[in-house]
Amino acid sequence: MKTKFMLCCLLVSLLLSCSSTKTAATPEQIVALDALIEEQAFTIKSDWAYPQTSSGLLALQNSGLLAPGDANASRFSLMGNPNFLKLSGETIDSYLPYFGERQVVTDRNGGGSIELEDIISDYEVEKQEDNSYMLKFKAKSNNESYTIVIEVFPNHKTEMIVRGSKRFPIRYTGQIEPILESL
Repeated sequence: MKTKFMLCCLLVSLLLSCSSTKTAATPEQIVALDALIEEQAFTIKSDWAYPQTSSGLLALQNSGLLAPGDANASRFSLMGNPNFLKLSGETIDSYLPYFGERQVVTDRNGGGSIELEDIISDYEVEKQEDNSYMLKFKAKSNNESYTIVIEVFPNHKTEMIVRGSKRFPIRYTGQIEPILESL
């Protein structure tokens, strides 16, 4: 009997300790995010890039060319490196470093990054139950089309997936901030 009681207490404490530690967003964070998404004028700066791991990236990792700690075949630090995705109305401007494999290389100028200056199309916004937002849209560079999906959380953290027509998808994590008007 004592063993069953101890086992039951252990099971209950395990279940309670495994419950979600998710903190709820404050009303101020939710209102600020609602306004930011409604204005459709923001910049996302990414801290990490997560390319689709492939045999080519694994070979690069095994070659010893990647710095230990900052990068591996599935994660690259962008901290201290210039990168942004700026959405202003229906206009997108971006410079996102790209790590991964390209299926078709037609750019002879080397342009390995994702650089966009275009009008977006098929823009969709969906507010989730947890007060986060899912943004979906398409954009084109001079020779490639992209589908971009961004999830924005009330604490202004972001997860962005960029799928190009000529390259493997890549995921970025970072922060969203409003575009500040210059004085």
